[in-house]
Amino acid sequence: MLVPFLIMLREGIEAALIVGIVASYLQQTGRGRLMPAVWVGVLLAAALSLFAGAGLQLMAAEFPQKEQELFEGVVGLIAVVLLTSMVFWMRKAARSIKGELQAGVDKALGHADGQGWALIGVVFLAVAREGLESVFFLLAIFQQSTGWEAPVGALAGIAVSVVVGWGLYSGGVRLNLRRFFRLTGLFILLVAAGLLAGVLRKFHEAGLWNHLQQVVFDMSATLPMDSPLGAVLSGLLGYQAAPVVGEVIVYLAFLAVALFFFLRPAAPAPVAAAAR
Repeated sequence: MLVPFLIMLREGIEAALIVGIVASYLQQTGRGRLMPAVWVGVLLAAALSLFAGAGLQLMAAEFPQKEQELFEGVVGLIAVVLLTSMVFWMRKAARSIKGELQAGVDKALGHADGQGWALIGVVFLAVAREGLESVFFLLAIFQQSTGWEAPVGALAGIAVSVVVGWGLYSGGVRLNLRRFFRLTGLFILLVAAGLLAGVLRKFHEAGLWNHLQQVVFDMSATLPMDSPLGAVLSGLLGYQAAPVVGEVIVYLAFLAVALFFFLRPAAPAPVAAAAR
């Protein structure tokens, strides 16, 4: 429950920041009359995400067992790629996202005709990116969890993100966004490492990968995955009671590379050459 909650909280806050920046800029530039176009873009992006999630889920239900394992592995791999790219994109773009969005709004509204449609397109593309990332992540999580906790956690994360986003827009909530995204970024990389190890497991069950299947250790008797602590560790860190060599290698290699690039200091901005 905690993993989908935190992921959807972060995704929701990112989407809320995008909408809040656009809404504030429209108000500041005297174009508040175009706010309905912003909400149309948000609703269209939400509808696309819901239809994409429902379509993928229905498609998976029609597959035979091995094909379903392969499908789940592919969905998990896409989720890992999207989650990782999201973390590094926000790390790089956090300082410039406001200016880029404002420039996009100005470009969209540069022509007198079709301003509303252009603004809808800008907001739709920005919010749909967050929504589709969420779809693939939630599908990967729901495939590993059959209980009610994961959907409830995801809905709670979305609800809290809406409240926080409104508070940020209205000025009633102060949040250190740089620290928030850094801490949640570390958490997401841990989740992505567990998902990637799960992808290898799915590919093995689909018959595509049969190497490095020796069990490293077996803690089924000491810390089973269906115990409260085992379930928490499985959701947070991708814990497996009896992992195999390939899963451990993939997990540790991904974390080593991802954390190295995530934690290293950002490169300083280039200094413009002095005029002669």
